[in-house]
Amino acid sequence: MERTLVILKPDCVWRGLIGEVIKRFEDEKFNVIALRMLHLSAEEAGKFYAVHQGKEFYERLTEYMFGSPIVSMVLEGEKVILRIRELIGATDPKDAVSGTIRKKYALSGLMNVVHASDSLEAAREEIAFFFDEDAIFHYQRREGS
Repeated sequence: MERTLVILKPDCVWRGLIGEVIKRFEDEKFNVIALRMLHLSAEEAGKFYAVHQGKEFYERLTEYMFGSPIVSMVLEGEKVILRIRELIGATDPKDAVSGTIRKKYALSGLMNVVHASDSLEAAREEIAFFFDEDAIFHYQRREGS
C-alpha cells in the first residue's frame, strides 16, 4: 500500500469544503490514516514550498498558505499517488478534466483547493514534514458492519 500527503488548502477550509473533499477520497476507497488541522507559520510555509523558491508565484503561494488554517492528511491505498493526482486534476482548474476536484471547486491556479504529493519520494518527505510516525494509524476498511 502506498501513502501520500494531501493538504486541503485555505480556500477549501474557509469555503466549507473539507467534508466534501474527504468524502471524494473515501468514496475511492482510500483510507485516511492521519489527519490534522493546523495554521502554518510563514517559515513553515516557506520551508514546505522551498522547491518553488525563486519562481514568480512563490511569495503569493507561501503567503496564501499561512494566511488561514489548512488540513493535512495521509491517505493510503493501491497506487494512491497516481490515483489521487488523477482525482484532483490539473493545477489550473481551466486545464482540469471534468469531474475532478479542482475542476469542480477551484477558484484559480493558486486557490485550487488541494495539494497532493507527486511522487513516492515527495510523499515520504511531505508526510514527515507534518506527521510523526506514531500519529499515523492503519486500519482495515469494513463495509456495513
